[in-house]
Amino acid sequence: MSVPPLPAGSDGSLHGRRLRRVMVQRNLTLRDISRATGVAIGSVRGILEETTRPHPRTLHKLSVGLGMSVDELFAPLPTERVVDSDADAAAREFDRRTNPAVAELIDAQPGLFRDWTAAEFDELYSRVATGGELTEAGALAAAAAINDRRKLLEQVALLLETDQAEPLREFISELAQRAKFNGETT
Repeated sequence: MSVPPLPAGSDGSLHGRRLRRVMVQRNLTLRDISRATGVAIGSVRGILEETTRPHPRTLHKLSVGLGMSVDELFAPLPTERVVDSDADAAAREFDRRTNPAVAELIDAQPGLFRDWTAAEFDELYSRVATGGELTEAGALAAAAAINDRRKLLEQVALLLETDQAEPLREFISELAQRAKFNGETT
């Protein structure tokens, strides 16, 4: 199945610029990317030239082969980032100052945080426990929960590209209906 080309500057354009930046930073060629990821050279070229929309399965192969999260392939380059408001920056700084157990856990177990995005670190630092900051055990439990969610989302993304996509959609829809019926938010 062919994916229609995208106009320059549309959603897929971030992938090309981001992938090109990774190639430059790591001194990689098209062939290097193809070998590391299992993605055909023509597909990599299409992403770089921003003429095709990468398939989710292709994004997964790229992320695994390059050792980065799929989210990072979507991440704007530093010059494209929207400047945070002073209030947002102050809130993040406050979260980091008031949750030292998180920083200690990151230092002690860096492998637990492999491929984390800035948003995931922000989420972890912003968590609080009863009575205030997280303890070491609380930080570890919160990090494990975030990693469990990441794994689940990766599995869902892969399943959506298989013959199990429709049953999965129906199952999730049923669970969402049950949650609404029970008064939970979805």
